[in-house]
Amino acid sequence: MGAAAGALASYRAVARPVPGGGTIAVGEVKPGEDVFTYISRLNGDFDQTLYQQVIGAANDFKEGDRAIAVGAEDEATRANARALLANTKIEDLHQHPLLEDDLQRLIWQTTDEAQHAKIKDWTMGQLKEFLLTASEAEIKGVMNGLSSDTIGCVPKLMSNHELIVLGQKIFNVLPGTRMGAKGYMGARIQPNSPTDHPDDVVWQVFDAFAYATGDIVIGTNPVDSTVQSVAAVEKALKDVVDTFGLRETIPWCVLSHIDVQAEVNEAYPGTVATVFQSLAGTDDCNKTFDITVGKILNYATSKKGEQYGLYFETGQGSEFTNGVANGVDMMVLESRKYGFSRAVGQELARVQPRGSWLHVNDVAGFIGPEVFKSREQLVRCCLEDIAMGKLHGLPIGLDVCSTLHMSVSLEDLDWCQDQVMPANPVYLIALPTKNDPMLGYLSTSFQDHVRLRDKFGFKVNDAMWDFYKRIGIVDANDKYTRNYGDPLWVYYQYCLAKGDVRSKDAIYAEGQKQMTEVEERGVDLATGHGEKIWDLNPKLAAKVVDLYNDAKTSLWAELTPDFIATVPGVVPIRTLSKDRNDYIAHPTSGETLSPEAIAVLERMRDSWGGNPPKGQIVISDGLNAKAIMDDGHLAPYLDEVRRLLAEAGIPISDQNILVTSGRVRAGYRIGEMLYEKADPNSFRGVLHIIGERPGTMHHAYSAYITVAKGQAWTQKKIDHDITKLVSNIADTALPPKEAARESLTIIREIVGKGASGSRRFGS
Repeated sequence: MGAAAGALASYRAVARPVPGGGTIAVGEVKPGEDVFTYISRLNGDFDQTLYQQVIGAANDFKEGDRAIAVGAEDEATRANARALLANTKIEDLHQHPLLEDDLQRLIWQTTDEAQHAKIKDWTMGQLKEFLLTASEAEIKGVMNGLSSDTIGCVPKLMSNHELIVLGQKIFNVLPGTRMGAKGYMGARIQPNSPTDHPDDVVWQVFDAFAYATGDIVIGTNPVDSTVQSVAAVEKALKDVVDTFGLRETIPWCVLSHIDVQAEVNEAYPGTVATVFQSLAGTDDCNKTFDITVGKILNYATSKKGEQYGLYFETGQGSEFTNGVANGVDMMVLESRKYGFSRAVGQELARVQPRGSWLHVNDVAGFIGPEVFKSREQLVRCCLEDIAMGKLHGLPIGLDVCSTLHMSVSLEDLDWCQDQVMPANPVYLIALPTKNDPMLGYLSTSFQDHVRLRDKFGFKVNDAMWDFYKRIGIVDANDKYTRNYGDPLWVYYQYCLAKGDVRSKDAIYAEGQKQMTEVEERGVDLATGHGEKIWDLNPKLAAKVVDLYNDAKTSLWAELTPDFIATVPGVVPIRTLSKDRNDYIAHPTSGETLSPEAIAVLERMRDSWGGNPPKGQIVISDGLNAKAIMDDGHLAPYLDEVRRLLAEAGIPISDQNILVTSGRVRAGYRIGEMLYEKADPNSFRGVLHIIGERPGTMHHAYSAYITVAKGQAWTQKKIDHDITKLVSNIADTALPPKEAARESLTIIREIVGKGASGSRRFGS
């Protein structure tokens, strides 16, 4: 996909306008009345929209449900909706899907009929009581008979405490491990680099090992998802795993689009271990991610006989932010993703009877305040998702995280972790500090893992803990040694494992030089600790606070008149966002062009006559106007990309459209207007430069590249599924001139293939 964090196939998209967004009121409920009799009483017949609204109104409040008009108007409505749901039979929910599509049909096909028959006549209230009072064995005797809609509805009836009780009952263990077992809590090491530099990635792995953290997967989010770049990182991770003799203990993964990972494995056999993909809860949203049910099932079949299967990432809100929730609330759609995962797990079990690893990482909080704003909502989301994931039989992990445009502080995240951990998720994300150096969001640090293991008595997977003993981070009594928190020591052990005969001092000197280079590229490495062993060292702790504060400043920065005047051939326009607060709180406002902007673009289009240029450059402030305005950022990229396109014989507009309060989809809308009358069989493209990810030292921006034939622009259906991305562009990250060269390469690949998107294993 050419996207950081699978960015166009991920959970950081922005919202489309949703007609009729708002809340619903549910009036008085008659004794014994269920959802369906209530709807019939109001309408005289079944009404699918009202059905979706009543089910959504039973949720705890989150902004995302209100955005698609399925949120409760008030607490009385919420209580009434829950009363109706509690009286509703499981079979009735099963027979009335909230949305029927290929994914729903897959869920029906993979729901155990014999187990379903045992419980189909229960009400949802009875199911809730059963889950809270029955044993794990009793629950596992029926839970595969629960459809994803049913599983997505039962947590609506539960308090946070009850969700924790349920989480403490069900444990789904990865084959041949203790991950997912009671009392175990693992880690996905997330060694992200602003430049995909293999040394940045590898040294963060050494750093994680120094804190005895990491056991389920080493998974890095790429900036550049070209085959060559992904392969370089895959090879570096494979080398670490192989050198330490961990091939059967921990897999590695580069979180590019699944098709790219397959191409890497074909070009460089054996370099890919587990395979990653983001999943959505509707066919329409999965199309945005460039996947289908059939494609993912085929990938599962292709893992025949392999220990490491697939790794999925999900998150509440991805569908509505992509404008394809189809009227269904976030929680049920999240459950449908787990139903998708359960079905894939069944296919893996068929092709690998000895057991193949499949796990899911719920990225709660990665989208932003349009989904939910507060730390309390973040905790609620995590507890819901743990319960739903476990009821689907999945090893479910969490990214307890916050984007920097949410009102969640560094201290708040510690509080959230403490509220969630009693439900015993299988694993958490693990970073050198809470601040991801590439994605620019807050998550769980290596030190947080140490603290949580100490506080809650959690263990690391036995095989990996034995490794930490072997390299001298943990002693025979399960205590940390003096090498704890020292990535240089881990590097020394790595060199010894490779047969290096140099002195310890020589290896340490080389390692220190590499660490300095890594940190100069903007990747912090945690060493040592503060007052407590789970505290960052004071200098690094202060830096993290400074980055957090800078993120808030960057978020509220605006393009200045002086800067706008420096942009050559500038055509300034605005979206409907009234101000920065409106832009941040209501993403759709930043995707919709103002009437004045539309008039400007119409004049621009008309001036071209019937032969518009092949390309148009658009520049937006995005979430970080500083990324655009900083010296040495925009101008070098613009100059180089225009020079390269001219050399390649690709004529583009000599004007630069500059959007205030612009989001990614604003670029699509601009292209649809400008190319409305273009030759239907000729390629036209928009290169959208947008400030992103406040929270890193880089003030980086990204270039969204959308190239399609005129017919596609005329149909006005341009979206993320045909867009590729060059991200983390800054003078201190991916150099602007290098990013320009990468942009041209991507454009050539798109035109050469005749389409914007890969369709491996089915379309």
